[in-house]
Amino acid sequence: MAESLINRWGAGKFRGFSAGSVPVGTVHPIALELLEHLGMGVQGLRSKSWDEFAGPHAPHLDFVFTVCDKAANETCPAWTGQPMTAHWSIPDPAAVTGDASIRWLAFRDAFRMLENRIKLFVNLPIAALDRMTLRLHLEEIGKSID
Repeated sequence: MAESLINRWGAGKFRGFSAGSVPVGTVHPIALELLEHLGMGVQGLRSKSWDEFAGPHAPHLDFVFTVCDKAANETCPAWTGQPMTAHWSIPDPAAVTGDASIRWLAFRDAFRMLENRIKLFVNLPIAALDRMTLRLHLEEIGKSID
């Protein structure tokens, strides 16, 4: 969901990628259905390992945001180019159990939190901020109440 959101709201400024430490091999069907329902692009979305973005042929990354609390406690790869990193805790909707409406609500909540934070991020005056101030803004975005 984050990949679609950054590519929508950051179009022309950012190109987003989404990956995980232990990808399951497919994008969750509810995530795809929700994105389609909201008119977001799903073409090209796939389950990816974050190792794809740590090698010598990886795309250049300026920012890396972890959103899963498990990932915040894991040792991340050595990202090429030393991108700025921040953790934006979002409850994992795929971990929610229950009937379809409860699982859909979990994905919708995660989408809303991601969208709010990504909108704040893409509207930062990045070129006008020094690295320390930018880092503080990124941390504050991660602490925002959605």
